[in-house]
Amino acid sequence: QVRLVESGGRTVQAGESLRLSCAGTGRTLSWDVMGWFRQVPGKDREFVAGIDGLGNTIKYAEAVKGRFSVSRESAWNRVYLQMNQLKTEDTAVYYCNAGIKWDTAKVQPGDYWGQGTQVIVSS
Repeated sequence: QVRLVESGGRTVQAGESLRLSCAGTGRTLSWDVMGWFRQVPGKDREFVAGIDGLGNTIKYAEAVKGRFSVSRESAWNRVYLQMNQLKTEDTAVYYCNAGIKWDTAKVQPGDYWGQGTQVIVSS
């Protein structure tokens, strides 16, 4: 049973930085594409960033390109999201995900989710 636990969410001011962490347990996730989605009330959960097991392929949503950076420590089943130049529209619950599929036109989430961590960006 894979379990993902996120941490790092909090309230920050616009323009500040924040780093989210996700730790996975249950089995090795070294070969899984891992990453982050986010969701605001009333909207679908959306892809934010993902990284493959070797760190060779990284993808970002257009809205966060140039501001967010995803990384991982595969040996420790950990993935991170460094968020810089935060905007109020980045306010959301951020979810860690493992098993992301991106061999099609649209990024599809994997089967494993964390419980989410709230990020609030105030103006």
